[in-house]
Amino acid sequence: MITAGVSLGQLLLALDATMVRLVEAPRGLDLPVGSAALIDPDDVRLGLAAASVSADVFLLLGVGDDDVLSWLVRQAPRTPAAIFVKEPSAAVIARAIGAGTAVVAVEPRARWERLYRLIDHVFEHHGDRADPLQDSGTDLFGLAQSIAERTHGMVSIEDGQSHVLAYSASNDEADELRRLSILGRAGPPEHLAWIGREGIFDALRASQDVVRVDARPELGLRPRRAVGIHLADRGRGPVFAGTIWVQEGSRPPADDADEVLRGASVLAARILARLAAAPSTHAVRVQELLGLRDADVDIAATARELGLATDGRVAVIGFVSAGDVPARLLDVLALSASAFRHDAQVTAEGARVYVLLPHSGKASAAMSWIRGTIATLQRELGLELRAVIATPTTGLDGVAAARAEVDRVLDSAERHPGALGVVTSLAEARTTVLLDEIVTLVAADERLIDPRVRELRASDPALADTLRAYLDCFGDVGAAAQWLHVHPNTVRYRVRRIEELLSTSLADPDVRLLLSLGLRATG
Repeated sequence: MITAGVSLGQLLLALDATMVRLVEAPRGLDLPVGSAALIDPDDVRLGLAAASVSADVFLLLGVGDDDVLSWLVRQAPRTPAAIFVKEPSAAVIARAIGAGTAVVAVEPRARWERLYRLIDHVFEHHGDRADPLQDSGTDLFGLAQSIAERTHGMVSIEDGQSHVLAYSASNDEADELRRLSILGRAGPPEHLAWIGREGIFDALRASQDVVRVDARPELGLRPRRAVGIHLADRGRGPVFAGTIWVQEGSRPPADDADEVLRGASVLAARILARLAAAPSTHAVRVQELLGLRDADVDIAATARELGLATDGRVAVIGFVSAGDVPARLLDVLALSASAFRHDAQVTAEGARVYVLLPHSGKASAAMSWIRGTIATLQRELGLELRAVIATPTTGLDGVAAARAEVDRVLDSAERHPGALGVVTSLAEARTTVLLDEIVTLVAADERLIDPRVRELRASDPALADTLRAYLDCFGDVGAAAQWLHVHPNTVRYRVRRIEELLSTSLADPDVRLLLSLGLRATG
């Protein structure tokens, strides 16, 4: 669930008619909305939604009319501020209006992932609020609208992976590429192929100049102007962070449109840098719970602020992807986790995404969700994920320690890809992780490595490999020979030679332990 606060009208204005359409708002548009949650058919059928933390706005994903009607009845006496539904029926509209709940129709082609992310962005970074982290200096929607007014076009602001972050109001002159981009759908392949062939993306990444894109009537593309957003990096120079697009309509562009765009790219870069440096208050609280920030945390107060239960078993899951897609991974996991549990909290630190499931109940349910999510994202999006779960029974008090456990396993998996399963825990991987941590500590301090090991590796790598195999096979000459693909007598000869060179006996268990650690640390 995502939480913050704007009016229902502000939310709908920011999302725009491209994404949503207000059907009816029986209590008006000034109604404050401060949280959003996802409801799927299982939530309604199994009664899970009723136990969720209360939200003001609900996104109903694939829930049939009968289930929507019964869900609305079960909300009484509480009245949700609004429901977001694709193609709401007359019966659903009537029931919701009768209950005092606004109905918002979602464009059928819109991706729920995109809508959820945009609502999150509006809640966290839209409007002048008292919280200094969320003032107008972080409002990309406001910037997009200002650019549109100055340039006479329709504006969208995208990140470096071409994901739309914010946009100005659209009109009936918006072409298909703009509409699909806002809805979270890939543009028509022929459009994207042409843009790529023309070198437009390369020009935006390489330069801070305004790029003009001519109309292509045969593709339904209207003229565009674009400018890259580049963040300052003292070590590497400007780093490409996104694009501002202006689609032209029938009204001629302003004479100074290029100048406005160049200024806008500077402002957008400042906003993106500020958002990266100063995450939302909600995100900060979640990171504090997970121990990702150096701060003294009042668990009870933070739980009240986030609307979380403090007791019971919790689950902390860390996800990493084989590819470099942390921003996309955060989006899709936030959607999946919030559909699974409405009080799920999701945040990122570097390339890792953490999911906190408060009061999660049986660990088997969380494990089932993790495996299902990994399989789905691999099948539908091609994401190769690894996950680690920790389930302390001490409630939110144990969350930071649980996250540290998760990181220990992920750290070990990074050092030794393939050594651990796709989904695991510290309890399951304890031997692998502890041994890896011990070897890593030994490797970091030359004093802890027997110098004879380094000398053996340098002078005769074959003998070093034989010693490693012999020790790992517990002195079983036959097994070591099979591992090395040599004759057992060769192993016997090499072992005698090793004992002579090292002036020691491999029958001594302390010697075997010391040499084994040294071989692993230098291997």
